Amino acid sequence: MAHLYHADRVKYHQKQSPVPEFAWHTSERLAELAGSKHLTFDIRSLDPGKYSFPYHFHRNAEELFVILEGSAMLRTPEGHQEVHTGDIVFFEMGPSGAHQLFNHTEKPCKYLDIRTNMGLDVCEYPDSGKINILPYQEVYESAGQVDYFKGEDQVAAKWAAKENGNEHEEPMERSK
Repeated sequence: MAHLYHADRVKYHQKQSPVPEFAWHTSERLAELAGSKHLTFDIRSLDPGKYSFPYHFHRNAEELFVILEGSAMLRTPEGHQEVHTGDIVFFEMGPSGAHQLFNHTEKPCKYLDIRTNMGLDVCEYPDSGKINILPYQEVYESAGQVDYFKGEDQVAAKWAAKENGNEHEEPMERSK
């Protein structure tokens, strides 16, 4: 079944973050209404003087913007450039796909935001050093990154403690 959405008839609601510069209007979750399994898509409207989401990239999602109306400045790792009505911008996975919009004009910028949805995604924010586990919205600072084997030393002693029913005791150092 085809689902037709008219950008001028879609109902929008405002999303306002605690940081006043980040505010936008978004449509209903069109992908959910359509029953989409692998794409997420919404229509967003960015007011003058506002930024889209913080500068970010996805580890497990590709993203595409279709500018439906107006203009905005696009920030990517290559720099800044203006996007206009009719432009289509693809963002690949990983740091080279980082992006953010800023509406530098006096009119709203309306765009279709399409993303692949493979279940889990990791979104990284280079400006603030955060990592967001999506769809759970679990946000961590990347400065807390540790070595894969941190805390995994004394594995044999931990096994021995569990085998002896002393799993709550501190493992004893085994002689070598």
